[in-house]
Amino acid sequence: MTKILLAEDDPNLGDILKEYLELKGKFEVTLSVDGEDALRTFSRESFDLCILDVMMPKKDGFTLGKEIRKLDESIPIIFATAKGMMEDKSIAFGLGGDDYITKPFRVEELLLRINALMKRASNKEAEAKEPTPTNFKIGSYDFDFVSQLITRNGEHQKLSTKEAELLQMLCLRKNDVLTREEALIKIWHDDNYFNGRSMDVFLSKLRKYLRADPNVEIVNVHGKGYKLIVS
Repeated sequence: MTKILLAEDDPNLGDILKEYLELKGKFEVTLSVDGEDALRTFSRESFDLCILDVMMPKKDGFTLGKEIRKLDESIPIIFATAKGMMEDKSIAFGLGGDDYITKPFRVEELLLRINALMKRASNKEAEAKEPTPTNFKIGSYDFDFVSQLITRNGEHQKLSTKEAELLQMLCLRKNDVLTREEALIKIWHDDNYFNGRSMDVFLSKLRKYLRADPNVEIVNVHGKGYKLIVS
């Protein structure tokens, strides 16, 4: 059973969501009608996922999410709000939220988002059991993620932290697609327009660092993301 903390001040909507999810047979839902009650509940019980309404009395969802993050850095959090403003989405991801859904929404859509987050969390647990590689061979280059160095023929190129993180993600998916959204959320913690432009600059730098080997290329995959190709 997946234990969910649902913080929703509309009792009718809260009851509908709780009943719908529990009828699926794999969720146990605890409903809190305000932010303070939700924080008390989270502090004394164990949960696998949180769904937090943003506009709540006593403690709003963003404040609640921030305080939950202090207690648990990894629990998946979905923010739900009637607002559709881009700045709210930025705040949600900036606070460590994993997803954002705008009211009114279909309960089927919420279920899809929950399943996707739980699958992602499960994959993270599996990855944590296996150490992530830190040394890579990229054509004629050697890349050391820890020291943030690219080496070729005895010459070294020092990378910034974000350059190293981006190149590591590309290496882990060598000859496969790294989605733009995944890279932005993991490295910049927000997939907004400005962070996207920043990532484009870092990709241009990485292409420059790797241009001496014609067998190495970072290509754009239209509508999806990027691919590190090593032939």
